[in-house]
Amino acid sequence: MTILSTIPQLDSYCRDVADRAKRAARQMASLSTAIKNQWLLHAADALVANESALLDANAIDLSKADEYGLTSAERERLKLTKERIAQIASGLREVAALADPVGEVIEGSRRPNGLEIQKTRVPLGVLFFIYESRPNVTADAAAIAIKSGNAIILRGGKEAIHSSQKIVECLRESASVCKLPLDALQMVATTDREAVGHFLKMSDAIDLVIPRGGEALIRRVVAEATMPVLKHYDGNCHVYVDRHADLEMALSIVENSKCQRMGVCNAMESLLVHRDVADLFLPQLDQRLRAYNIEYRGDADCRRLIPATISASDADWSLEYLGPTMSVKVVGSLDEAIDHIEQYSSRHTESIVTNCIQSADRFVREIDSAAVMINASTRFNDGGQLGMGAEIGISTDKFHARGPCGLRELTTYKFIVRGNGHIRAN
Repeated sequence: MTILSTIPQLDSYCRDVADRAKRAARQMASLSTAIKNQWLLHAADALVANESALLDANAIDLSKADEYGLTSAERERLKLTKERIAQIASGLREVAALADPVGEVIEGSRRPNGLEIQKTRVPLGVLFFIYESRPNVTADAAAIAIKSGNAIILRGGKEAIHSSQKIVECLRESASVCKLPLDALQMVATTDREAVGHFLKMSDAIDLVIPRGGEALIRRVVAEATMPVLKHYDGNCHVYVDRHADLEMALSIVENSKCQRMGVCNAMESLLVHRDVADLFLPQLDQRLRAYNIEYRGDADCRRLIPATISASDADWSLEYLGPTMSVKVVGSLDEAIDHIEQYSSRHTESIVTNCIQSADRFVREIDSAAVMINASTRFNDGGQLGMGAEIGISTDKFHARGPCGLRELTTYKFIVRGNGHIRAN
């Protein structure tokens, strides 16, 4: 595939891609698990076999990092190595090992008149996936889309376009060998942003759009899409250290939540600490996190206990920092902590550290987020960590999927009704 900055008659090109995906989706719906798994395993081997070509393509992308103004963290996410290619291949093999959700009977019953009812899991159809510049995401998204019986149209960022293209070429070559419909896996051949707008109008062919990137991209997609959107805008994740917390445990959880990887959506951005333990906990936390050069933006109590703290504005409580900055507030009660999270949370992930069962139960009941942790890092809100395998994103919506979106979240269901000449009398 040749990558183009612009395509003549872009609307016609996008329509052709979407229509071919729709036709392929019909074939995918009845494809056997054996063929899908065969493709995943063959594709994993193909990626490893094409290691040199993948690294060459990645080198082209890396050479343009200055032109695109990529940060050191963004360059690191963009970079492929021999080890990372092996990890991508391993991810495909892991998806092959997962149970196929298609055809699963969710529930069933037999009516008094003899009708047999089955609620059965089926693919969504055609997915349009817009994502950031991480080459591994290309393979992950393709793997779980195909394993769940869908067709997928990939639109990756320009910063990783050569790497993503080479990965898709390997996956499509394997699809050809394994008799998988080639048009079930397509990559948009242009970096022209207008292409996204064309696809977003095609609700007759595309069943779900999944934007994975910055808030501006996601808001644009939500504003323009004519089909459902699976999304989260940001990840302002909280950890609340309760008055009944084991403080050594709390130190480890806060450090891991914030510092293991700062530039991800499930990293902690906001810390709440009960007043009864703040005088002891916050100075210890400051000492523990000094190696990470964390900047604190906090209330008066936090500024008293950590003198270098910057006074927090109201906007600071809502921010997703994605770096070495965090907001800190000392609260007088569990009620105040819950109220603060209710006001400022992005509904992604929140965690309570406590040895009080009643406090934990209330926190879980009253916090309305996609994932709620008890005595665990926010970093566990991840498909692989929750036993779901690769994920296509994390949703903060309530319909139709919430939290990490893996194989089952890329399906819907239909009712299959079996009769024997049944007719309705009234």
